[in-house]
Amino acid sequence: MIGMNKREKIIISSTLVVLCFAGGILYNKLYQTPLKSMKIYREALSDFKREDYSNSYYLFSKISMMSDLKPAALYRQAECAKAIGDKDSTLRKYQFLFGKYPKNPLSTRSKYLAAQMLVDDNPKQARKYFEQIIKDAPDSDYAIAAEYYSGLITMNEYTKSENAIFPLSKKHDVEEHFRHYLKKAPGGRLAVNVVNDWLSIDKTISGDDYLIMANSLFKFGEYPRVKELLEHTNSYESWVLNAENLSVTGHKAEALSVLENGFAGETSYVSEDDMVDAINLYFDLSGAGKFQTANTLLSKLSGKGVDYVSSLKCKYSPAPDKLKCYKDFYVTYPNGKYTDKALAEIFMNAVRANDINNAKKIGQDYLNRYRDRESAPMVMFWTGKLAEKTRDYSEYMGIYKKVISTYPDSYYAYRAYLRLNHRPGPLIIDYINPKPVEYPYNIKNSTVKKLVELQDYDVLNEIAGSDEFVKSWILYKHGEFSRSMLIARNAMEKLEEKPDKYDLRWRLVYPVHYYDEIKKYADRTGNNAPLMLGLTREESYFNPEASSGVGARGLMQIMPATADEIAKIKGLGAYNLYDAESNIKLGNYYYAYIKSLLSGHDISAIASYNGGIGAVTKWQKTLYYNDSDDFVEQIPYPETQNYVKKVFRSYWNYIRIHNGNG
Repeated sequence: MIGMNKREKIIISSTLVVLCFAGGILYNKLYQTPLKSMKIYREALSDFKREDYSNSYYLFSKISMMSDLKPAALYRQAECAKAIGDKDSTLRKYQFLFGKYPKNPLSTRSKYLAAQMLVDDNPKQARKYFEQIIKDAPDSDYAIAAEYYSGLITMNEYTKSENAIFPLSKKHDVEEHFRHYLKKAPGGRLAVNVVNDWLSIDKTISGDDYLIMANSLFKFGEYPRVKELLEHTNSYESWVLNAENLSVTGHKAEALSVLENGFAGETSYVSEDDMVDAINLYFDLSGAGKFQTANTLLSKLSGKGVDYVSSLKCKYSPAPDKLKCYKDFYVTYPNGKYTDKALAEIFMNAVRANDINNAKKIGQDYLNRYRDRESAPMVMFWTGKLAEKTRDYSEYMGIYKKVISTYPDSYYAYRAYLRLNHRPGPLIIDYINPKPVEYPYNIKNSTVKKLVELQDYDVLNEIAGSDEFVKSWILYKHGEFSRSMLIARNAMEKLEEKPDKYDLRWRLVYPVHYYDEIKKYADRTGNNAPLMLGLTREESYFNPEASSGVGARGLMQIMPATADEIAKIKGLGAYNLYDAESNIKLGNYYYAYIKSLLSGHDISAIASYNGGIGAVTKWQKTLYYNDSDDFVEQIPYPETQNYVKKVFRSYWNYIRIHNGNG
């Protein structure tokens, strides 16, 4: 302040003091400790859940602009305003959120909801938002829905005014939006609206577009309308959907006729997937045996679909002809879509014939070409057993370890573990230490970590986007255990490389429910508790109200007649199959009973639980097998064979994930 007089110095000093004071006030207003933000958010969310939306709105507004919870708070404010009917405040909060935080995961949803609100009042602005979503988030569900609304707004511009002329170019724009929607989401929530609006603006629709619309209506069960639309399509393109529609409406003979005509000369106009659907439908409708049906189809087809039918022919061939069929198939389609299954069958036949050297070569060929296919764990495991036969210790130990590391959650990883550890029977241990289901990732994002702690699952669901494991976890937290498990299972199957057993995502695939009750009655009846847990998982996915098409009920899917018989034999008294503990009690006593009739063999008992004790007893007498592995592979009922593998796979994963084995 050199050169200034005293008065100027006082003015400048006073100004600085005022600015510092104002800055301090502003900083205090903007800054908030994370703990304080969490406290306010928790209180606001609590009010929201109690439907005290006004106070919740106020509390969410107190979250500092500098807090990473602010975008979530703005979103919640909008939801509060919507709940009390304050449209203006709702719109302002959505707009502020995506304007201030364009990269936030909540931004796209906020823009979509804002656009929806503006469709009637400000359609031009709404369309602008929808077009931005299509451009910026093309792979999102919001972009798909935005296709419909963009088309709808353009359509309304010209159809709601009596004097407006609908330009052809604009009509084409609308149709393109509608077409994009139905192609991307034929079974989407808005699909029927799309079809109705499209039909309302144009009567000169192409046959291809009528087929697209008919396909969507079929998914919603609007079968009479499907029939109407198909009349405007080219029959050589729509015959598969026509046959499916005829079949579900009870016109079986007519559907069969349409399929036969399609197979005779119109296969080149449909996709490979449609051909597979048509072939499967033909097998369902044909009154002949599967093998005969395959031969009939092969006499009609040439080109597309022949490889698939040929693979089915081999599957249903009489036992003496099966191997030759698969060998012929392999020679004809050495690089085909279904060749891996044929090669796996040829491999297993060589194994059973004890043709060790040839089986090893075939197995190695399979693994070199098809390591990611369904039969790969089986082939790798049995190559280990071949090496074990030749006493090549280092080779078979290495193969078994590779089965476990490459396919850790598979039935064959479980069998490899038994071989590695020289286990004489199928059971490893009879207890687990259940681990809780937790958020499926080690959280690094501070916002996600806070929302998890705050239990704001709705906002988390939006932030998660397409992450199926997070969606599974949220369903779990809402008590929808069966859906949660199904989503997590499918998500895990999509992963090319499986995570290690400590990964938290496994707990969503194999959660533990009703274990206290299962262990209580397993101990009482001499059953293995983790095995009964695995059986219960596979029977009902822990849905105590599950009911099958044949009448099996409850967690362990017990038939009423079976329950009556066991209750009488064991003197168990009254029961309710839809009561969890009652069902588990009866299921354990039933399992122990059939196991006692099968010399205490768990593999046979698990097979009997699904296929019936009579069938299992027959297989034991008529099948030629060397050990339990061989017996399971030869079970002639595919459903029962898969059931045995699934139950022991679940058993393996429960002790692997919840105990540390494997």
